Amino acid sequence: MSAPFLLILRLGMTLSLYIFMGWAFLLLWRNFKTESELLTSRKTPPLTLSYTDLEKKRKIKHFRTPEITLGRDPHSEIYLENETVSAHHARLSYHHGQWWLEDLSSKNGTMLNGERVETPTIVLGNDEIQCGKIPLTVHLAMADLSPNTQEI
Repeated sequence: MSAPFLLILRLGMTLSLYIFMGWAFLLLWRNFKTESELLTSRKTPPLTLSYTDLEKKRKIKHFRTPEITLGRDPHSEIYLENETVSAHHARLSYHHGQWWLEDLSSKNGTMLNGERVETPTIVLGNDEIQCGKIPLTVHLAMADLSPNTQEI
């Protein structure tokens, strides 16, 4: 074979190798970009809990954290001042794309829509949680506040 033909063949192979590497890096970059968008979209969705306190005022609390504790302990995210509520009564947690309710071995139990919570249970919008004698309503989207509502 002649030298000019081998030179053209080498240049063609080199060019095709660079095109292949560029294509492979482009696919990797697109995949990385898609994965990063998926991770940023996995943030905890907002959860709103509404309940009535001892003074008969309706309270609404908005959360974006993946874990919410309910109980009589003042350090709980939802502080329920009632003798039927345990200090660490229940926990709402977000994982596997769902909100879950778990009873924390409370004395009077936790109810979800009138049924006792024995194992972690999925919570849906407009479900009613009852800790002791205190009912709470779950809203999965930000709720509009009525004039006689106090937001905390």
